Amino acid sequence: MTAQTTETSIPGFQAGTWNIDPVHSEVGFSVRHMMVSKVRGRFTSFSGQIVTTDDPLQSSVTAEIDLSSINTGQEQRDAHIRSADFFEVETYPTMTYKSTGVRVEDGEYVLDGELTLKGVTRNVPLRLELQGFGPDAYGGYRAGFTATGEINRRDFNVNFNAPLQNGGAVVADKIQLQLEIEAVRA
Repeated sequence: MTAQTTETSIPGFQAGTWNIDPVHSEVGFSVRHMMVSKVRGRFTSFSGQIVTTDDPLQSSVTAEIDLSSINTGQEQRDAHIRSADFFEVETYPTMTYKSTGVRVEDGEYVLDGELTLKGVTRNVPLRLELQGFGPDAYGGYRAGFTATGEINRRDFNVNFNAPLQNGGAVVADKIQLQLEIEAVRA
């Protein structure tokens, strides 16, 4: 995809450096619980930077998430997730993501990158949907993105689980990632 086709297909697209606006963004996840439902959660403290280039396939992203800011709507569960059973936040306070490339697959953007959690780094691709680019009410310029992906928590040494009587597990291994990102041009 060239910059010329990008300008046609992405109205308002601009190259530049963008800071993630945490007030208007969400970093969330969902995981199957007790094999019957899903628990959803989010992180309330994170930061990051997006660099868009004339050729979107050369763009990049870096992000850092404060793992202690987890919020699943239930404080006892959040405290357990912060513990050594899951995130071990006293030793590993942050999770980071650094892109390694952008590509087009089946007509959609895919952001390839390295996720580091509990000292383990794995490649994690994110399906990327561009929501738009445009001026804001304060004289700035904003960009919006939705990203989705999936990880296996055991790949990052998040291994705690309690067996159920029916042979299942309390927490599934697969975690669905959902990010709604609004960024402000620096």
